[in-house]
Parts: sequence; C-alpha cells; structure tokens
Amino acid sequence: MGADREGGARRRPVRAAAYAVCGVVLLAGCASMPDNGDLRDVESTPRQDTQVRVFAMPPQQDASATEIVQGFLEALTSDDPHFDTARKYLTTAAAKTWRPESRATVLANGPSIQTTGRPTDQDDADSITYLLQGSRVATVDAEQAYAPSDGAYRKTVHLTKDGKSRQWRIDSLPQGVVMGKSDFQRNYTSVDKYYFASDTSTGETGQPVAVADPVFVRSRVDPTTQLVRSLLNGPTTWLGPVVRSSFPTGTALKKGVSGLTPDDQNQLTVPLNVKASRIGAAKCTEMATQLLFTLRNLTPTVDSVALQSVGGARMCDVDEEQAGNTAWRASDKRPEYLYLLDGKHRLVRMATGGTGTSAVAVPGPFGAGTRPLRSVAVSRDERTAAGVTSDGRSLYVSSLTSDGSLGDAVLTSHGASADDRLTAPSWDARGDLWVADRDPGKPQLYMLAQGVGQPLAVQIPELNGRIQDVRVAADGARIALVVEKDGKQSLLVGRIERTKSDDQQEVSVLELRSATPGSEEVTAMSWAGDSRLVVVGREQGGVQQTRYVQVDGSTPDGAAPAALTGVLAIAASEDDRVPLVADSQDDGIVRLPSGDQWQKVVKDGSAPVYPG
Repeated sequence: MGADREGGARRRPVRAAAYAVCGVVLLAGCASMPDNGDLRDVESTPRQDTQVRVFAMPPQQDASATEIVQGFLEALTSDDPHFDTARKYLTTAAAKTWRPESRATVLANGPSIQTTGRPTDQDDADSITYLLQGSRVATVDAEQAYAPSDGAYRKTVHLTKDGKSRQWRIDSLPQGVVMGKSDFQRNYTSVDKYYFASDTSTGETGQPVAVADPVFVRSRVDPTTQLVRSLLNGPTTWLGPVVRSSFPTGTALKKGVSGLTPDDQNQLTVPLNVKASRIGAAKCTEMATQLLFTLRNLTPTVDSVALQSVGGARMCDVDEEQAGNTAWRASDKRPEYLYLLDGKHRLVRMATGGTGTSAVAVPGPFGAGTRPLRSVAVSRDERTAAGVTSDGRSLYVSSLTSDGSLGDAVLTSHGASADDRLTAPSWDARGDLWVADRDPGKPQLYMLAQGVGQPLAVQIPELNGRIQDVRVAADGARIALVVEKDGKQSLLVGRIERTKSDDQQEVSVLELRSATPGSEEVTAMSWAGDSRLVVVGREQGGVQQTRYVQVDGSTPDGAAPAALTGVLAIAASEDDRVPLVADSQDDGIVRLPSGDQWQKVVKDGSAPVYPG
C-alpha cells in the first residue's frame, strides 16, 4: 500500500529530511486527516532523482491513528528493501503475517482515507477502522507480472492501542501494497526476462528462439539481484506453457547472495546453488545466454555473464556475440530491407540503413506485378513473401528470386467485399505464415506451416468478436490481434500453443489479454520490440494518436512517437535502431528516424512492412 501526490484534497507539506551527500531521503506522513470523516487523498513522495534512495520515517511517539495510517502508506512507497519500516506501524502479530510482495495494486491516484464507525473522541477509544478507496488501474502479482485492472478499490485497515505502550498500531490490513500511479512509476520499472520457446527453433539457423517475459521490479532496491531471482524462479504463469528454461528445476542464487554488480570489465558473475552443479557445457551456455539477454535489458553496460558453482569455480561465461550464436532473438536481427507496395501495387524494397527515397522492385512475380497486391508480408530470412491480392480474395506465396513462380493461391476467401476477406499476412521465425479470413459467414484465423500446404484452422476459444488484423510475434509463442465487436476495436495478445494428436498438429491461441485497455479504435499496429508494440488508435472521445504499449497492457517508459495525422498503416522492427515507417493519408509513405520528425519517403505507395 502507498500514497500518490495526485488529487485535489487539502494537504500539508511532506515532513522530510534530505541527506544529499548520502543520497537518502527520509519520509514521514504527509496529509492531515480531519476528524469529521471526509475523504482525503494521501499525498505522494515528490519525484526524486533516480540515484536518490528514499527511506520512510518510523512511527513517532504518541502519533495519532491517522498519522499511523498515513505514515504506513508513505513507507510503502520508499526504497526499504524488505519494508522493515512499514512493519513498525503494525502490531507484532500483523507484521508476521503481512506479505507485501504478494501483490501491488495500482490506483489512478493515491488511496483516499475515511474512518468508519469511529467514536467522537478517537484518542479515548482502543480501536478504529479506516477505509481505503480509489480507482484501480492495474495489479502486479507475486510473479511480478502486470495486468490492467479497473473498478473500485475498497479495503479496510484496523488499528488498536497497545495495552502497555498505549501506541496506535495496525492489527488488520489487506495483503500486498497499494499506491497511486505516479508512485508506482517512480518505484517500479518494467524489464524483460528471457526464456526459450518450447520445441521451437528458427527455420534459418535451427537455434532456440528467445521469448521475452516482462515483469516489474522495484527500480532502486537491488534490481539486478531481483531480476536474476525472478528469472531463476521461472516464467510467469501466462507464458509458462509455451516456453522452457535451461536452468535445472530448483536452481537459485547461492545462499546469502545480494547486491549483484558487474566488475570493472563489465562482466557480471552469478553464483548459483548446488542444483546447477551437474550441467553440460551446452546447457551452461544457454543458461548464461538467458541471463545476459535479461540483464542487458536492465543494464546495457553488462558485456558478459559468468556462472559460478556453489564451490566458487567458474562454470561458463558468454559475451554478446556468443549469446547471439547460441539463441535467436528478434531484437538482435536488423532487417536488410523495408518493403512496400508502389503505385501499381507491386512489391518494392529499399535498404533500411540508407536515407534515400528510391525503391526497387523485388525479384520474382510480386515485383513484376503478376498479381496486383493489397497487402504483403516478408519472411524473417527475407527469402519468401506472401501477398494478398488487391480484391482481398486470394493469398499467394512466392520466393524472392528472379526464377520464383507464383503458382496457385494457398488460401481463398469468399467474403462479399475486400474488407470482409483476408487480412494482411504475418510470418514468425519458424517460417510459419499466419492470416485471418474476415468473412462474416466463416471468420477464421489460419496458420500455414512453412507458408505451404493445407491452411490449418487455429482455435481461439475466448475470441469475442471478429479479427481485423494479425501480427504474430517473431518467437512464434505470442500473437497480436485487432478484434472488432459492436463497432469498437481492441488489441489483444494471446499465447500460441501447439499440440499433436494422431499425427495431426493442433494450434490454439489462448488467454487473450488486452494490450490497450480503454481503446475504442485501433487503426494499425506492429511489433516494435521483443515485448512492445506500436499502436495507432484513439480512446473514447479522443483523437488518433500513435503510441507504444507493452504486451501486458502497461505503458513503457520513454516518449511516444512524434504526432502524425491520417495514419493508415504502420511498420516497425523489433530492432529499435530501425526507424518507424507509416502510410499517411496526407503524405504517403513516411519514416521517423530516431530523435527526429517524420520524413516523406514515397508519395505514391502503401502497406509498408519490415520482415515478419
């Protein structure tokens, strides 16, 4: 539980002592509580520099019940590693049973406090109850996984006076912590930890495919050690069924290890317990690769990771190059070309590394214009393309070589109009092709293994609406869907599960969750990182905007892309060094170099895509 500075209630200033040399700020309760029972918000800690550690003040002698509640809420927003100061506001019994790590509830503003059933003179009573209220935004569970949430938050906190000391203490409270959105953003940061897709390898190299699993860690409470522990504990429940970890079951940090930091050579040594002592060289390299991918996401200056046995011996180490040779990760793969359709609906391309505006036709039938196209997708190895014809009816697949042939359509829709037929296709790193048929009479998501053969109908038991757009993640373990229902579109992310029954493969998309809670319209979207998407859309009553979202529904740190009007389509790469590209109603094909403004590329073009 915690506090937030937003809200219009009357307040008095924070009582704090700042020690600049030590980089420490001490907090005390910061909002007054009138005796008439009116609602009052608890003000948050002022934003501090990220290098400043924030610690709460313990309860003052003879503090009122109101001050105890306020001080406790403030203590929850501090950088106290184990919430030891917060426990001082509790009775001995309550301190033993309270589990702050079990859940964090995020409110739009800090929790409002109201007394319930209070006698006229609270200081003459031996017990009192306070009601904490607010509007929920999200929760973070014991696995550190984020989930959007809404509705009212109403929990009670009960206090008693100690029979001997006559000091107020909290003896009953909800498990976990609660705080306002701004305090959450100050105290927590989102980081990807990495596992490998189960039974999956890239068609190009046969390497295991890395899958990002976003979690939130406390940003100034030894985040490196927190993140390593989270990785070793295994994937989140949502992702778990489709990924594996190379760490043996029960692997943990060596007892007593904390404060993990890289040495002066930017190598981080991770001491492990006995469970990891009997592994082979290949498995050890995969373990170190998982750690390096994960830690570089938090601390980019980490150049290598070494694993150390319980006895202190070095087991193995990997640097960035070795990790890249061990596992395939989308964000490490810079695409060679940007692809789009020219004014004659032919597939053309331009190099991603240049600043030019000229595009050339791709080799093969798609570049020759054998069939005018409406949308395209290029495989991750950039050797094969899939295209939907301009009427939306037929899907073709062809190699990007001069001797490539078009052949017959691999899928045909019978929808009445182009907008009721096939969506744009999408490839994963396995080489599988995904597309949805929007025919109202037979809506269906399909997967074509290696882009050929009989289209396989994908089961989506939780789907409530009609798919309008499809983008499969490079890892083949997750898929993003724009789903329309009652005139509104939402962006949902699902988990892809593959099973075999009687030698027949079955594919399902399960546990759909919203990546854009509150959105009313989603015009376009694209993967823009291992766990991030870029989305064009608007919220209810709002205007069209382009923004980044995480697959778990949280908003990533950093600025949104520069504003652009009339966006029809958007293309991004998982490699953030590659510029965003969009199809604008007003300006044609435009791109957004890092830290710059949108620039015109091609006036007469459409459907820009990067491989994927």
